[in-house]
Amino acid sequence: MGLRKARRRDVEKIYPKKAFIAKLRRLAGALECGERFSIRVAGRRVVVPGDATAGVEHERGAREEEVEFQLKWKVKRR
Repeated sequence: MGLRKARRRDVEKIYPKKAFIAKLRRLAGALECGERFSIRVAGRRVVVPGDATAGVEHERGAREEEVEFQLKWKVKRR
């Protein structure tokens, strides 16, 4: 069996505010309990492990600002 090389993926999904808030609440609950969090983004299921590192990023441009809540983790080889 050959190893599949992971393809780079950079997508953004905009949610209605009510749906976004529900996802944040679900995420907060999972983080609080150290459990994994699963979410579907642009047709793909992403599973965030309970030990992911959490952070916040702020970007400012000439016409807009952005705050990103980030979760990062190491990819586990199979």
